Amino acid sequence: MNGPELILYTDSSPNGFKITIALEELGLPYTLRHVRIEHGEHRRAQFLKLNPHGRIPVLVDEDTGITLFESAAILLYLAEKTGRLLPGNPLMRWSAIKWLMFHTSSMGPILGQRVHYELFESTPNTAVIERFRRLTEDTFATLDSHLKDNHWLAGPEYSIADIATFGWMHIARIIDFDFNAFSHLSTWFDRVSQRPAVQRGISLPQPATGP
Repeated sequence: MNGPELILYTDSSPNGFKITIALEELGLPYTLRHVRIEHGEHRRAQFLKLNPHGRIPVLVDEDTGITLFESAAILLYLAEKTGRLLPGNPLMRWSAIKWLMFHTSSMGPILGQRVHYELFESTPNTAVIERFRRLTEDTFATLDSHLKDNHWLAGPEYSIADIATFGWMHIARIIDFDFNAFSHLSTWFDRVSQRPAVQRGISLPQPATGP
């Protein structure tokens, strides 16, 4: 192989960190292309050819000719490509996929909307902010309850479900969406954050610094 087969287009965001963490965990060689959202680079024609929705991350696998967007799809692809980060045991495998989908359909969108309405909306709407705070607390409580009896989200094995969930929890910690009251979730967060690959992943392409 002359060089990395994988090209990752990303920025410093929860969805981007999921993939940099996964690639670092897997030890796969890749080329990182920094798409600077604050400069509108995600709306340029060259990037829109890769993802017509204009969002990061995007993964291009030059070896297979496959281009993927949506972080959950990319995580599943990397797990399938390597045979890692997704348990082989059917019960644990589907538990990992279940919690990955929970993150994709519930947790991520809820936290994303809270970030927008609480930190970036020019005219704050108290009712909307309170709604998304309540939904955030419900999400944290759901994760906390599950992690009471599970070391990782899929059970005893670390997986792409943990990586996906950590991407947004990392941002929640940075912007002071407090979850310290949820002891099992907090312990899990500390456990994930201590992994060397995770520490490398959240520094790429540069660390997030908050709103």
